[in-house]
Amino acid sequence: MIRVLIVDDQMMVREGFSVLLGAMPDIEVVGEAVNGREAIAQVAALRPDVVLMDIRMPELNGIEATREIVAADAEAKVLVLTTFDLDEYVYQALRAGASGFLLKDASARQLADGVRVVASGEALLAPTVTKRLITEFAKAPGTSRARPPWRRSGS
Repeated sequence: MIRVLIVDDQMMVREGFSVLLGAMPDIEVVGEAVNGREAIAQVAALRPDVVLMDIRMPELNGIEATREIVAADAEAKVLVLTTFDLDEYVYQALRAGASGFLLKDASARQLADGVRVVASGEALLAPTVTKRLITEFAKAPGTSRARPPWRRSGS
């Protein structure tokens, strides 16, 4: 069983995610938190496999909470879920140590699959985010267009 903590300041969102994930045979929702401070305490008490973390919350936002959770336990796995498809949030979440980033418009299946991917130790980005990151990386100065190491000069 994958143990999940849901962190979101909106009760309907928490309950909706809890129902969706609780219906999965391999996922158990072990707790909920309404802000980043509560999330930190719940992670310490419940030791979930995955934390579903909203970004915009009162008291302590999801980015700062993620940073503190990962600082306390480098093995912690945080999957950020947000309504806001902003590159700034993606970069901040990844720098804070998040293992994944999904938008709240993801389907129930995508959410459950995302939890499984992150729980397995892999990273996950929403498809639209991945496309933008690749585009930005390709445009970045210093991006090497050098020959691959297996293609040596004269071969």
